[in-house]
Formats: sequence, structure tokens, C-alpha cells
Amino acid sequence: MTYQQLMLAAGLLALPFASRAQDKFASTITAADLEKHLRVLAADDMEGRETGTRGQRKAAEYIASQFAAEGLKPLVKAADGKLGYQQPYTLYKKTWGEVYVKAGDKRFEVQKDFLPNGLLYLPTETSYETVFVGYGIGDAAYDDYAGRDVKGKAVVILDDEPKTTDGKNRIGGTTESSKWGGPNGWRAKSVLAKEKGAAQVFIIAAESADAFKQLLTQRSAMMARFNRMSLKPGTENVSSVGVFLVSTNMASALLNTTETALNQVIAQTAKAEKPATAALTGNVAVKADRIDEKTESSNVLGFIEGTDKKDEVLIVSSHYDHIGISADGQINNGANDDGSGTVSVLEIAQAFAKAKAAGKGPRRSILFLTVSGEEKGLLGSEYYADMSPVLPLDKTVADLNIDMVGRIDDLHEGKSTNYIYVIGSDKLSSDLHKISEETNKKHINMELDYKYNDPKDAQRIYYRSDHYNFAKHQIPIIFYFNGLHADYHKPTDDVEKIDFKLAEKSARLVFYTAWEIANRDQRLVVDSNKQ
Repeated sequence: MTYQQLMLAAGLLALPFASRAQDKFASTITAADLEKHLRVLAADDMEGRETGTRGQRKAAEYIASQFAAEGLKPLVKAADGKLGYQQPYTLYKKTWGEVYVKAGDKRFEVQKDFLPNGLLYLPTETSYETVFVGYGIGDAAYDDYAGRDVKGKAVVILDDEPKTTDGKNRIGGTTESSKWGGPNGWRAKSVLAKEKGAAQVFIIAAESADAFKQLLTQRSAMMARFNRMSLKPGTENVSSVGVFLVSTNMASALLNTTETALNQVIAQTAKAEKPATAALTGNVAVKADRIDEKTESSNVLGFIEGTDKKDEVLIVSSHYDHIGISADGQINNGANDDGSGTVSVLEIAQAFAKAKAAGKGPRRSILFLTVSGEEKGLLGSEYYADMSPVLPLDKTVADLNIDMVGRIDDLHEGKSTNYIYVIGSDKLSSDLHKISEETNKKHINMELDYKYNDPKDAQRIYYRSDHYNFAKHQIPIIFYFNGLHADYHKPTDDVEKIDFKLAEKSARLVFYTAWEIANRDQRLVVDSNKQ
């Protein structure tokens, strides 16, 4: 008889029993239950769960009701002294106040005649001389600013870049856009104009009124970003220098000429081998006020108290908010983003609640934390971690965060469907990374894909979900993610496109990992500091 068999016979080796126990409770996390919850949270009557809206509040109530039904403890003390599941917080929605542009006897309105592309704040009407600077390019081979002083002036710039008759750009001599061309060329141009001292930047981005209407539709999501929310009031991180996308019609008024004359100048400028900017000037007045509107939101917290190590806390998190209703009235249900993570948290919470009811509760306490405000800049998790942690951060051992699971991303289409992106497991704790890999190998055997864990990856996913607000406090984290897809932030992110068996596997992986962290003898070491 081996040593292990002797110990088992003597009842002194608990691991096989513990393993059977966790398998029993993991099996309660099912595809059917995940779908049941998601069909509630991602239904049209949740109105896209945008932070600060009726739909978000309705979703919070549903999550709280599920925590209560499973017997999780409420932790948040209300004004009347009673404990509840919701942690309320105030947000300040930064919206446009009075915004307009005047040129001659014409007044142009925001989101009708022009689009501001930046966090402009100019509360008092201010006048400038306008000057046309062609394509607004500053390159050794093609310099629109050569011999020109635009300091303190409003510059009017053509979009894209000059090309030869065979379609090659004049700067690089190829058919590929230089940094000055293509859909993002305006960024380089606006940065250069500001470096040259321009006071305002107007970019002619549409050749007609109809084209500008199309541009408005395309940029509606971009405009939503300027109705930003913050945990603090005020106009921080704004500029007095704006970048405006305009049509030729508005540009002609800015330059005190006719649209026909301006179109002739544009055609001549496009054909010229070198900058030949016409001497078009005018005057403009700009006002762009911003105001704060208060709105209320909440995180939803459910708590399972541990046994002998109850003062230490593991967090399992997701965000339950989404982007709401589009300008055209379509509801963005956010089934994958992040209804999928939220229902995973509900199922994992239920599994641990059943374990506790059966006398197999975790040694460390577990906080199930679903936050709002993620789509507004990780604000709900920021509020919890930076401003009002209900449980001490120095006693928080890790955060396991789930965001967008149960969808095969574009990179895995037609390939493996048995994968999960694991992000951040090695950033702060070698213990956590080892536990993650060993737990997966023992219980789930998914492909752990570390593509987005690479600090050089352009998507910078590590910084883009709620775990980061814990990582910056040196709390080890793992972010579980199935990747981006064509329905990201679109009305087509619906329940029918979720692979619930994949979501079940992912949730069970998080459960097993949480079980190991919550029940091990030693707290996770924080011994790494990787980017």
C-alpha cells in the first residue's frame, strides 16, 4: 500500500474529497442557467443597460434579487442603517451646453452643421481670423505651412492627402496612405496645426450636405464619447483648441467665399505637385460650453463569508452595464459585452452558496462584484477601488474578472473553439499564474491564449476592463476574455450568438480557480511587477 493510500485509509488526506466537492458544485454552473439569466439581462426591456438609465437600474435590481435568492449577504449600509446589495454612487455627465460657430451672418449648430472632435471647452464666444492651409501637411516633401504663420488663427484644412493621377500619394509615392491620409489622417494634421499655434482647426471632411449627413451617421458613436461621465464635477482634461469636421458649404462661409469658388480652389490644390495654397481668409467666432449633469448609478455586491481565513477576500467581478440605445433607436443588448460575464458571476456565486450551505464554504471570503460605468471609463470599479472599498483593499487577495465570454472571436473563427484569453495572471503574482495553469489542466483543459497578455499588443486589453482598477493597487488579477468580434458595441450583440457551452466552460474555469485561491493555506504572493 502506498503512502497516499495509507493516508486516504486513515482519513488524513483530504484532497480527493475536496476535489469531488468542487466538482459537485462546479456542475451546478450550466449552459441552461447561463442562458436563462442572459435572456433576462440582454432583453429589450433592459434598454441596453446604459449607466445612469432606467435599464441599468432594472438590471441592478435583477442581479441583487439573484444574490438574495442564493443567500449571499448584503454589505452596503444605507442611510437608514439597513444593509443592501447595491452600492450607489454619483456620476457627473459632461454634456455640451451652448455650442455654435458663427461666420459672417451665418450661425452653425453642433451635430447639424459640424462635428467637434475633441473635448473642447470655450465658455465665452471668441473670434479668430481664418486661413486656408491646403491639406495641412508638414512634410519635407510637401509642406503647407512653409513661410506661413498661423499662430492664434483658425485654420481650414482639406481632409486626406494630395494624389497623382494614377492614385499614388505625393508624400510617399505609393498607393498606401501616409500618416496624413486615410480615415485617421486628421489626427496627425490636427496635432501639427496645434504645434504651429493654431487656435482652432476646421477640417473639410464632406464635399456636400448629403455627404455630411452620412458623416453624422457614421460618427454618432464618436459623438457619444463627448457626453462623458466622471466621478468628479468640473472640466478637467479639456482644451480651448477644438478640431471641427465640416462640409464645403460651412468652410466657404469660414473663408468668406462661395462654395463654387472654394470647390475650384480645392480642385486646383489637389492637382498641384507642390503646395499652392490660395490666399483665402475670413473670420469666425466660436463658443463651446460644457456642463455637468448629475446622474446616479450603482454597483451590485453579494458576499459569502469565509471560515478560518474570512478576513481575506477574493473578488469575482464583471460589469453589467452596456452602451444603451443608438441614435437611430436600436437597442444594444450587450449579450456578450458584458451580459455573459455578469451571468457567469451569478452562476459562480450560486455554486459557492451551495457549497457553503452544504458545509463546504470557502476559507477566505468571496465578494461577487458586478459594476456599472465600465463603458464610461471603468468608473464603477474605480469608485469601489479608489473611493469606497466596502472591504479593505489590503485584505483583498485577488480579482478574477470576466468580460465578454462565450463568443468565438475573429482570430479563432474556423479554428479552435476550446480557448480563453487569459490576461494579467503573471503580472503581479507567480502564484496566481501557476494556479491558473494547473487548475485549467486538472479540471477544464481549455487552450489558455496569452496573445493579449503581451504588453506590446496594440489592443492593450489589460487596461480596458475593471480588473485594472485592482491591479493598479497591486492586487493580483486574471481577466477572462473570448475576444473581439464583428458585433462588438453593435445592436447585433444578441443572446442567439452566444455559445453557452463555451460560456459554461469558462465560468467553471473561473469557479475552480476561485476555489483554489479561496481555500489554499497561503495567501497569493505579490512578487512580480510586469507591464
